[in-house]
Amino acid sequence: MSRRTAARLFTSSSSSSSSSLCTKCRSSILSRLPVPLNRSFTSTAHHRAANDNDSTTPSKRPTDALASFLDSFPSRQSKGGSNSFLGADVLSSLSAATFTERVETPPHHLHIYATKHNTHITLTKPSRDAIISVSAGNIGFRKAGRGSYDAAYQLAAYVMNRIQEQGLTREIQRLEVVLRGFGAGREAVTKALMGSEGRNLRGKVVGVSDSTRLKFGGTRSKKPRRLG
Repeated sequence: MSRRTAARLFTSSSSSSSSSLCTKCRSSILSRLPVPLNRSFTSTAHHRAANDNDSTTPSKRPTDALASFLDSFPSRQSKGGSNSFLGADVLSSLSAATFTERVETPPHHLHIYATKHNTHITLTKPSRDAIISVSAGNIGFRKAGRGSYDAAYQLAAYVMNRIQEQGLTREIQRLEVVLRGFGAGREAVTKALMGSEGRNLRGKVVGVSDSTRLKFGGTRSKKPRRLG
């Protein structure tokens, strides 16, 4: 008698009220089955979940499996007699928060807006609240001098010196530089940041992005200015 036939006979005999097999035949069929039938034959999810909850095998945590793996290695005893190798006692003290992904601190932002006529530098918190916001006109440059390379360089040196004086270097852990526009101040502020003026901020820079506005469609542009 094959195993499939034996299982079919046992199922039909257990479902009917009056069994056609005697006790001796039922016990011989059960001994030939590969897996003992510990739970009833049902297809409903409710009874299947109830049978699964009745199992006496406890569920193992990942730390328990790792502890058993580490304990299989020969441990090295230190001079004090304590086990220097990681075992179950060490891993059991580890919490679930140890295995979670570390959330990085949001960066501060240094916005550099360089136009043909002026340069603006703004330092903001991770919440985008402004801490320092100055332009070349605020440090004494007037008219055409505000858009020059020298004005932007002095403006960058002034901002970085002010950051140092206010003690913001300890607060700033990560810094992102945001460039906008193609004026002379774009290169000037970058040179100041890479020079001696930006030695306290240069190591905190984690990214550089360009947020220059690009026009797609819209109203008709101004006619280009022709000189000469």
